[in-house]
This record gives sequence, C-alpha cells and structure tokens, in this order.
Amino acid sequence: MGMSRKLTVVVVEQNRDRAIAIVDALKDSGEVDVFVIGAVSGLARKIATHSPDIVLIDIDNPSRDMLEELTIASGPMERPVAMFVSGAAGGLAKAAVEAGVSAYVVDGLQAERIKPVIDIAIARFHVLRQVRTELAETRRALEERKVIDRAKGLLMKAKGIQEDEAYAMLRKTAMNQNRRVADVAEALVTASGLLS
Repeated sequence: MGMSRKLTVVVVEQNRDRAIAIVDALKDSGEVDVFVIGAVSGLARKIATHSPDIVLIDIDNPSRDMLEELTIASGPMERPVAMFVSGAAGGLAKAAVEAGVSAYVVDGLQAERIKPVIDIAIARFHVLRQVRTELAETRRALEERKVIDRAKGLLMKAKGIQEDEAYAMLRKTAMNQNRRVADVAEALVTASGLLS
C-alpha cells in the first residue's frame, strides 16, 4: 500500500519534544495527517475519533499492564498498530504481537525507520486480517456442514430415506423458500430439538 495516498496517523507520545520530532519525520516521509495524543487516559476513544490508517505508539519502559492497555486501546484488530519501545522492554514483544500489534520495534522510534515500519505494519495488518477472515469463513462452513449433516440424519430417520435423497429434500426446500440449504437445515434441527 505504501504512502502514495494521504495517510492518517495517530501518534501516542507523552514526551512533547519527541512528539514534534516524530511529526516532522512523518511529514518528511510523505502526505500524512498526523494527530498526537499525549495522555493515555481515554486512549481508545481519542484514537477512534480520528479513525487513523495506523497508530504509532512510542513508549520508553512499558510494563506488561501498560502494554496490554495501550494495545487494547489502540484497536489492533481494526487498524495497524506499530509500537516503538526502548531496548529494556524487548521481552514484551511476544505479548504485544499476540495482542495484535503489527510491528514491534525495539530501540525506540527513529526518523529514518518510520516509513519502512509503517509500510510493514500496514502490509502485515492486511495479511493477518485476510487470514482471520478466511479462518472465520472456514469455521462457519464447517459448522454449516455439521448442521446439514444432522438435518440429513433427521430426515433419513424420519422418512426412511437415503442420504442423497435427504440432501435433495433440503436443497429443494431451500430453493422453494429462496433460502440457503444451511438455513433450512438449521431450522429443521432447531424444530427437531423442540419436538423431542
């Protein structure tokens, strides 16, 4: 994706001088709208009001609790989050990545690294979102398959028919009602549960 279009960036930085340096570096790297948040209280709401393309968090020595709080508040499932920490906080990388942070950079935020880190964080975020979407679709398909199999079993038992005939009945009913086979199967299984 890169920085070809104008990006909206939220920077979470409590140190005013560092915030100014980060904003300058971002402005130098391309077309960006930058919003700095200096206080971490109400962070999620403050970030959401800007609906940024990416959140950059710069913290010196985060505790595990602070890291979790910042990560949750920055909404890593909704947008890419890049976290810059001092060397001392390197041990928290695993927790940050597990919480959904797209990029975790030790040794703080340096101007020349901002653009590549943003590009990587955005790319990684999109890959992970695609994987999460595919996983959710696979799980849904598997659940639907189980419900359809249960519905076929109920029809086979109730009507004394074979599996392919049971599926044909489900399919015909679904077509007649302009519904999905999985929805008809779900209704049948639910009704059967009520009747038994």
